[in-house]
Amino acid sequence: MSKQEQQPRWTQTWLGGARAAGVDLGYPGQRLGLPEEGSGSVARFGRRIGALVIDWMICTWAIAQLILGVDVARQVWVPMAIFGLQYLLLVATMGQTFGHRLMGIRVAAMDGGNPRLLPVFVRTVLLCLAVPAVIFDRDQRGLHDRVSNTVTVRM
Repeated sequence: MSKQEQQPRWTQTWLGGARAAGVDLGYPGQRLGLPEEGSGSVARFGRRIGALVIDWMICTWAIAQLILGVDVARQVWVPMAIFGLQYLLLVATMGQTFGHRLMGIRVAAMDGGNPRLLPVFVRTVLLCLAVPAVIFDRDQRGLHDRVSNTVTVRM
């Protein structure tokens, strides 16, 4: 193989990010001292989005429509309010929501324990805004995680 074939194409260096350019950034969570795989490792995007979908369905269908009888098409703020309240209460007390539990993940403070109430409140508000959750770093921590000094890990 020639030297030219070993070098990445110029489009791979900026389209594919630093890893495509040959920079080793390590695995997600390595900078935080977390394991690469298994319990305590950073929860990947698939598990996190799965937990979010489960929680949203519980808040929209089970609680808002079935229990409270709210027409969510007319009162679109009700499912978000229920989502925020259940997220705040469950993560602050147990470190996880129902969706997190089903997907095998939990929210942890950076010291390893359950996050405290104020950081969970800030995290919940930012999560409800949605944009901070889709801006994440190489450790797969969303902006809401970074601001509240938390990380979502596998159980």
